[in-house]
Amino acid sequence: MHDILDLESRGVPAGFVASREFIEAAEAQGNSLGIHPASVFVAHPIQDRSDAEMVALAEQSIDEILALILDSQTEPNDEASGDADNK
Repeated sequence: MHDILDLESRGVPAGFVASREFIEAAEAQGNSLGIHPASVFVAHPIQDRSDAEMVALAEQSIDEILALILDSQTEPNDEASGDADNK
């Protein structure tokens, strides 16, 4: 989150991908830092997955991840219309 805060302070849109195990931690840290970046949460755990399982997980999440990236590119216009909080 600190990296995201730094990037966004420089005008670089940012977001993150994490496993669902970290939803509450991301919310708490976001509240602490005063930011709520775009995020995609995927199935947990990650660590012990095989390469094939990681490919399948990526394929399941790619649309959301692409949306995160593409939406972040239009964020300045969204802020003006009030839509930025919907990420």
